[in-house]
Amino acid sequence: MSIMSKLVKQCRKPTGWLGRAAAWGMNRGHSEMTDWGLEHIFVGRENTVLDVGCGGGETVRKLAKMATDGRVHGMDFSEESIAVARWTNRRAIRSGQVEIEHGTVSHLPFPDGTFDLVTAVETHYFWPDLVPDMREILRVLKPGGALAVMGEAYKGSKYDERNRKWVAWGDMAFHTIGEFGDLLSRAGYAAVHLFEEYEKGWMCGIGEKTSQSVPGRDQ
Repeated sequence: MSIMSKLVKQCRKPTGWLGRAAAWGMNRGHSEMTDWGLEHIFVGRENTVLDVGCGGGETVRKLAKMATDGRVHGMDFSEESIAVARWTNRRAIRSGQVEIEHGTVSHLPFPDGTFDLVTAVETHYFWPDLVPDMREILRVLKPGGALAVMGEAYKGSKYDERNRKWVAWGDMAFHTIGEFGDLLSRAGYAAVHLFEEYEKGWMCGIGEKTSQSVPGRDQ
């Protein structure tokens, strides 16, 4: 296995000491893009929020500063990421505002209609099956809630050549922004909004759960 393949494997599921280092690196490396993505969504003070694939927990920390009277959950399937995320959010965890849990996007350990907002930062490339997994997120969203997915690897980016190498090394999902919007629609999101920061190479796809939202069917 090449060095780059090993690095991408750590992004998929951090393990061991190298995994903890990767989780800390994600906190720093994704922070600016996350700030940009969060500008496109509303986070209410009393919202209940989930960050799927929370990595080192920096997005959870940002969300907790916005949902000050609400509750923020972080979830990851890497024990190393969970350890780093709990350290990053240790004060908010002690106060009861934040909880970091083990789980997978395909089988979320929450009842129907739990969350006002679900975020996913630099993680959807690794999901087992995008449409069913987005449909599972739709299940745990409240009516009026939204899923916001942010990432740096998409077709048509200013950094396409770099991204295609990462995708090949990591066997990652790779779509244009328009194709990603179609996936959200197929998953049952009734309102879809797409944003791009071309010079930075960032994308943000938002799907809303409305009264018209129904589980979609693959075609």
